[in-house]
Amino acid sequence: MSAERPAPARPPADRDRSAAPPPAAADGAPSAPPRPAAGRARALLRRAGAELLAALAPPACLACRAPLRADDAPLCAGCRRELPWLRDPRCPRCGLPAPCPAPCPAGDAAFAAAWAPLAHDGPARALVAALKFRGALPVADLMAAQIAAGAPPALLAGRALVPVPAHPARRRARGFDQAALIAAALARRSGRPLAPCLRRGGPATRQLGASRAARLARGRLRVAAAGPVPPRALLVDDVHTTGATLDACARALRAAGAVEVAAVAYARALPR
Repeated sequence: MSAERPAPARPPADRDRSAAPPPAAADGAPSAPPRPAAGRARALLRRAGAELLAALAPPACLACRAPLRADDAPLCAGCRRELPWLRDPRCPRCGLPAPCPAPCPAGDAAFAAAWAPLAHDGPARALVAALKFRGALPVADLMAAQIAAGAPPALLAGRALVPVPAHPARRRARGFDQAALIAAALARRSGRPLAPCLRRGGPATRQLGASRAARLARGRLRVAAAGPVPPRALLVDDVHTTGATLDACARALRAAGAVEVAAVAYARALPR
């Protein structure tokens, strides 16, 4: 499976605009304080370094980093064979293979449907880590290509793409927001509008390693609308684990006026 060549990085002026604080929320809440100039500069340098390394390094599999021929696809043959595709039938609500656990994990979630092309395992798990922790930015376009190729048409039709926002501290540390990159690539491939209208607040709560109960605790994640909210929204994230983050984002969208919210992620964590 091949993916389009990732789009060239935007000029610094565009990235500076995207890093600007969001406008005040509709309820009059103050906008987030501007990011210090030094923090913006470090984030831009990290991203530029990742892009330069991707351009100069010998071609390697995005998942396992095995050497590739110049004309190879982004994944080596072994990783392509081992991609853990999720097959139908699935629960349309939580996205797990049917029948899902009873009660459905998304039974009281604020999103109406969820879908992901792959299980969060094997090469798919490695790709998530490569993007999030190694700054392998071309992975975002590969993920978008695989989502666009398999997503149910009704999931994308008539919806604006809303990236799940990273906490500002995580975004500053990485120099990018992985869900925003995936959503932007998916917008290019699907023709759906992009609506980055959510922001994270509060402490930088870490989901990785937290128990299921801690993840699902209401109010643990503080998400709010920071711009006009589309009436029909499709949340976009890299991984759907418990659904707590997607639920918090969906509740924020619904509170700000969204009529219907669905969710798509690149990988779905399966019950152990």
